[in-house]
Amino acid sequence: MSLHDETTPRSGPLAGLKVIDLTHVMAGPTCTLMLADMGADVIKIEKWPNGDDTRHSVPPKIGDEAASFLMMNRNKRGIVLDLKTAGGKEVLRQLIAGADVLVENFAPGAMERLGFGYQELHRDFPALIYCSLSGFGRTGPYKHRRGFDLVAQAMSGIMSFTGERPDGPPVKCGPPLSDITAGLLASMGILAAYSHRLKTGEGQWVETSLYEAALVQTYWQSTIALASNVAPRAMGSAHPLNAPYQAFEASDGWLVVGGANKKHWLLMLEALGALELASDPRFVNGSDRMANLKELEAELSRRFRTQTRAHWLAALDEKGVPCGPVHDMLEALNDPQTLARDMVVEVEHSTLGPVKTIGLPVKFSATPGKVRSGAPVYGEHTREVLREHGFDQTAIDAFEREGAIVAASVDRKEQVA
Repeated sequence: MSLHDETTPRSGPLAGLKVIDLTHVMAGPTCTLMLADMGADVIKIEKWPNGDDTRHSVPPKIGDEAASFLMMNRNKRGIVLDLKTAGGKEVLRQLIAGADVLVENFAPGAMERLGFGYQELHRDFPALIYCSLSGFGRTGPYKHRRGFDLVAQAMSGIMSFTGERPDGPPVKCGPPLSDITAGLLASMGILAAYSHRLKTGEGQWVETSLYEAALVQTYWQSTIALASNVAPRAMGSAHPLNAPYQAFEASDGWLVVGGANKKHWLLMLEALGALELASDPRFVNGSDRMANLKELEAELSRRFRTQTRAHWLAALDEKGVPCGPVHDMLEALNDPQTLARDMVVEVEHSTLGPVKTIGLPVKFSATPGKVRSGAPVYGEHTREVLREHGFDQTAIDAFEREGAIVAASVDRKEQVA
């Protein structure tokens, strides 16, 4: 487990890119987290008086800080502005003047009311890449609705085919799937717009929504619905197009097996000692196995229950059949592959010391990204950022008296070597 801190020089393929982050909670912070991890200088602007809502998503806490905020905002510098004040608006405008990208996920119309809508900023800063994340996008009959992952999962159809059985209640996927996907799509869109700007010098408006992010998670189920005019229903862990491709219970725990194509199907039967099923007319090819999925599950489940999970994983792995244990979250985070890929690292937080966090999921051979710094304390970098953007101490003091900014005095922990 490696330890990273802000003393490490900023690196990554996006080193030199400056991002103004006006986002909160999950979708927007996921987007800016991706950019920050790849080297961008992300300046996170929090609202006064309560900051990002994830600062209050507790428990759990680490020291005095919400663990959820720490996870989503490492590698970012944090300042606090009251954008309802003249001073707060002046500071933001000065920051935008020196930025490459602005990312926001305010309620529909809020940026326009504050004087920072796309049209106004594009007129003054034509090279700026302006990214908006919302519940439903800026067009269509739902454009004014607020967005939440639960609503996106419901309206996209995901909850109708998630669960154990077709007649069961609707079930939400455990992770905030539309939030995280929207953040990933937004970061991809920003990078595409940045590529365009490098060629032309032109900025543009990039936008996506939780609703669209949820819909793109339904490629297989949408394929079935569009081709057959039948809405897929819940199938537990089974696949809607291939079998067997699901979880099975061994004598002491659960594992998953991908025996869907002909090669892996026959190899799986060898590992199970069940080659007689290869000639069973119910299971000869993929369409037969899908048509008789319940019978197939019963035949395989009976066999898997006769041995331990470790026994079957070893037997399947020896044959080259895709398989794996069903981990809980702690098991997943401590898996040797997770650690070998630096997907759990420690980062130095300015007041808490070393804090564990998720690592970078994209690796670069020439320009590796880094987890450099912990999430900012509320207002931690306000003075630093304002000084970088041309405000002297007199101006900063005046902004503080006005209530336009909040600047923290941070009692820093000793850096860990």
